Amino acid sequence: MFVACNTLCFARESLETALRQIAELEFDKYELALVEQGNHLRPSEAGDNPEAALLRLRRGPSVVPSSLYIDFGPVDWSDPLPRRRFDGLCRLAKALNVAVLTIHAAPADTPVADEVKRLTPLVTNAMSQGLVLALLTHSETLTGDPKVAVELCEAIPGLGLTLDPSHFLQGARPTPDFDVVFPHVQNVHLRDTGQAPGEFQVRVGQGQIEYARIVAMLQRHGYNRSLTVSIIDRPDNPFDREVEVRKLKLLLETLI
Repeated sequence: MFVACNTLCFARESLETALRQIAELEFDKYELALVEQGNHLRPSEAGDNPEAALLRLRRGPSVVPSSLYIDFGPVDWSDPLPRRRFDGLCRLAKALNVAVLTIHAAPADTPVADEVKRLTPLVTNAMSQGLVLALLTHSETLTGDPKVAVELCEAIPGLGLTLDPSHFLQGARPTPDFDVVFPHVQNVHLRDTGQAPGEFQVRVGQGQIEYARIVAMLQRHGYNRSLTVSIIDRPDNPFDREVEVRKLKLLLETLI
């Protein structure tokens, strides 16, 4: 395992500034977040022109991408355009030597059969290019229920999960027991989180995330990919962002 930093830790900066700050914090690797409503690269522009996106990234500091996190926003997947853009993002991932792409599952009230139908061609496309597609365990989507997350992975061979334990502590249906997902984990997003409303992000050490137990469970299942620091850059954060990113980096490095 290794520790990486999500570019969302510096979401209010330019992409170039975010990568420079990640390098200054002595990360060797980073997760590139492509968010349609974000300040960095957007899935639409990178999917339409992966070559230009690659050139922009190669002009930055000498940190290495470890994975892609992709938030398309609301899109109609029956339209061929999002699928073409997904294919472009797969080509970008290959050019960056990135293996794992994370996307969001459908909203929590979506029939599982409909989600299997949507995801199957995406997983097939990713696998044909030597990539792994993973779903973020997000409280507002189907994967907010650990059992449904596993059901999706078992229904679609090759589909994985990006474990974000914060979403199992917060949201409409908190689920602190999520051990069933570990065999399917392909990426991990970490921050500290409390159980009370408004405590999705708290100072490291003040929340309920059991980092040591998570790492031990990952090791038990042979996980050898990234532990990604994902303290989202928000103006209302009640802490110093860079201090907390550095603290979590150092903590995770002691566990691997």
